[in-house]
Amino acid sequence: MKDLLLITPPFTQLNTPYPATAYIKGFLNTKNISSYQIDLGIEVILSLFSKDGIQKIFDKEIDAETVSENSQRIFALRNEYLKTIDQVISFLQGKTPTLARQICSMNFLPEASRFNQLDDMEFAFGNMGLQDKAKHLATLYLEDLSDYIVENVDSDFGFSRYAERLGKSANSFDELYSKLSDHQTFIDDFTLKILKEKLELTQPKLVCFSIPFPGNLYSAFRAAKFIKENYPNTKIAMGGGFPNTELREVKDKRVFEFFDFITLDDGEVPLELLYENISQPEQSEKSQYKRTFLIENQEVTYKNNSKRHDYKQSEIGTPDYTDLQLDKYISVIEIANPMHSLWSDGRWNKLTMAHGCYWGKCTFCDISLDYIKIYEPISAKILVDRMEELIQTTGETGFHFVDEAAPPALMREVALEILRRNLVVTWWTNIRFEKSFTRDLCFLLKLSGCVAVSGGLEVASDRLLKLIDKGISVEKVAQVTRNFTEAGIMIHAYLMYGYPTQTIQETVDSLEMVRQLFEMGILQSGFWHQFAMTAHSPVGLNPEEFGVTPIKQEILFANNDIDFTDKTGIDHGKFSFGLKKSLFNYMHGINFELPLQEWFDFKIPKTTVHPDHIHDCLLEDHNFKFKGNSKIVFLTKNVIAENRVKTKKKYQYPYTQLTFHLKTNVVSIDLEQNQAGWLVKTLKENAIEISKNITLQQLKTNFEENFEDFELFWFSKPIQQLKENGVILSL
Repeated sequence: MKDLLLITPPFTQLNTPYPATAYIKGFLNTKNISSYQIDLGIEVILSLFSKDGIQKIFDKEIDAETVSENSQRIFALRNEYLKTIDQVISFLQGKTPTLARQICSMNFLPEASRFNQLDDMEFAFGNMGLQDKAKHLATLYLEDLSDYIVENVDSDFGFSRYAERLGKSANSFDELYSKLSDHQTFIDDFTLKILKEKLELTQPKLVCFSIPFPGNLYSAFRAAKFIKENYPNTKIAMGGGFPNTELREVKDKRVFEFFDFITLDDGEVPLELLYENISQPEQSEKSQYKRTFLIENQEVTYKNNSKRHDYKQSEIGTPDYTDLQLDKYISVIEIANPMHSLWSDGRWNKLTMAHGCYWGKCTFCDISLDYIKIYEPISAKILVDRMEELIQTTGETGFHFVDEAAPPALMREVALEILRRNLVVTWWTNIRFEKSFTRDLCFLLKLSGCVAVSGGLEVASDRLLKLIDKGISVEKVAQVTRNFTEAGIMIHAYLMYGYPTQTIQETVDSLEMVRQLFEMGILQSGFWHQFAMTAHSPVGLNPEEFGVTPIKQEILFANNDIDFTDKTGIDHGKFSFGLKKSLFNYMHGINFELPLQEWFDFKIPKTTVHPDHIHDCLLEDHNFKFKGNSKIVFLTKNVIAENRVKTKKKYQYPYTQLTFHLKTNVVSIDLEQNQAGWLVKTLKENAIEISKNITLQQLKTNFEENFEDFELFWFSKPIQQLKENGVILSL
């Protein structure tokens, strides 16, 4: 028996668990509250995409006269799918890597319409290893089966969502309630069979559904209905990203036919109180709640009568992935782009550097809500302690920091702590493209194991970036992406179109900026999404300031995305296909030379952006600026000093040659003997293992106790050579 059963309903990710339940389980461990967690999504996928599951799919009758040619082909090849499905899943789980050769033979997998894109992408396979190519082909194979399921079995199916349309902007509960009153779907049969097994195993007092996205909503309600009907004494709670943003004004009593409680924002204290209330039913009149909706006196009531404070990030424990079937997640590669594949390929331990966002000003963002508004970083030491603990418990050394925007100063300290402990880890995170990401900081992050960053460029227009209050400019973004790229760190940019007051010219110019960023090789991946006005953003709260008029609707259920009219009257949706098609090409490194008009089937204006704009943004050189408060990091003490004498005409000049053996090359410099001795001593005294880094001003003071003119020394050619090779970093 367990006190709590924590459930992530279908579907989120195929390659790694969504971290919410692991975070909660880690916290519950600190309170000695027993819990069991399941990712119903991956378990349903594995049950569905098995020989037995695929057989059930093909057992469904289809009408050969009405289905597509693609479905006819897949049905005709059903025995080939039944023969190969278990082997393909095993390969994608990393258990049978030798199958890659069979898959890449192009005579092993049955092929339907998804494979038609291969002719267009054959060039990309030259840059992909055998395993990655095989993963990509296996992904196309699964997507063919998914297309068949959507057309013939369950139109709501999707690998990372289910019945998503029912949760998106669902101001009324009517449609979802009606769907729940219907018979179980094909996918429901798989979901509820697994759920029943877990309920019998754990016999929980409280079942907690974490619902991050609209695509998890229907399955959560369907599962909750099953529990209510079959385990009426078990209490059910809902939390997570969807209720936190969408259900803050829920009024429909019918929601509570399925759930006893809906908690908002950080879940630790609300769940702790629910557990205490359920464990002591005799104290029900004194029950306390934290940010919780429930039915009281036949009405939907919001209760926040507990004075218990939320826990600090240092107090909530290390995420615990116990119970999750970590070896059964499947890695897929949808497109041949190494940065883009990070979301779907590989198992990542999820951690957070800081709660909330240190910037917290972007006008399209939910900055009025606690998950953005309350900023609280964790110390680098605690973070790396948690990384080491997760490596021990999961066996995985990959980390995805799921921050709203990871703070550069904290990223620096985490990188230094990783290097001090000699840890070998691979990590990536979300950032703001701000000037703090200097060339040296990016190099340090790379040395600590950072392989990629994602960040919001949003609209590549300085006017709109100012209106968004992004705090960056296109020029700064170009310089930062250059710094990351030169350090060997991949970059993904979130791109936006249709922001209030955005003109057609600005959309075209934004695309041209993006084209140049890709052509310069300083952006590797991106994704366009159309602006959506949310209820909790500055635009949603004060629409008149941004030239938009909201279309008011009665809110009884979900309230986040708000329909609106823009005073420009532009139909931004018509740009969607062209923007995404061009980006797909740019991500594969092709067709930069095509005029932007080629991507659209309607007339667009010519860009007003100079063809060398991004190139010119990168010309400014900051190498010779003295910043006294910069922290100086010396990344090697492996230096060989050899005293030598240079003879010129009659004169002899004694000097010291310093040789640095770096990982991939050897750097030698010549210095005056006294200065060389000082530098070697300084390197040893300020090695990376020293927890307190010296500042540039302190270094200058130390130098000038023995010599004159530190700036002449610091910007000399030999020291510049050490900086360029990463021996000395100025952070």
